[in-house]
Amino acid sequence: WKHKAQTAERQSILTWSLLKPPLMSGPKINTIDWETLMRSAQSLCFDFANKEPLEKVLDNLSSSSEDDDILCFEHGMKQPSVPFLGRTFRGQEGAQLIGDLLSYDDMSFGEYFVDVENLAVSVRGEETFTWLSTGQRWDEVFTYRLRFDAGDGRVTRYEVWADGLTAYLAGTGQLVL
Repeated sequence: WKHKAQTAERQSILTWSLLKPPLMSGPKINTIDWETLMRSAQSLCFDFANKEPLEKVLDNLSSSSEDDDILCFEHGMKQPSVPFLGRTFRGQEGAQLIGDLLSYDDMSFGEYFVDVENLAVSVRGEETFTWLSTGQRWDEVFTYRLRFDAGDGRVTRYEVWADGLTAYLAGTGQLVL
């Protein structure tokens, strides 16, 4: 029994050592802590969920970064009928475009994952979208991955993984639920 327990302990230590991240070559100096990242991510999500004015939502973007350093991107294949999909926006240029095409209701967020080392937060969200020109509505689950400025702790990179096919179908008036 003792031999089996020692063998199991060695295997779990080996497994842990294989799974733990490698040590960095030098100390990474990071002035942003877990609480700051969580607060910043929740602030952006709260502003979206509560349909705050665009100016208030944009206040969550970093002010210490140049506009060209702030990136917004929704992953997916580029489609002319879904002009925000698969396209990189710099600074604040994409926010108005999406607001002109879509509205949303019942947005909520949960399951935050904070990565202090990479100054990033991933979060799961849900909402009901409406494509304004067609009036077609759908429920969607999506994920944000947010990266933050080391200086002011605000968003520098905003990436979205969502249901691009449903957005395409709604935008072209072909959505059947």
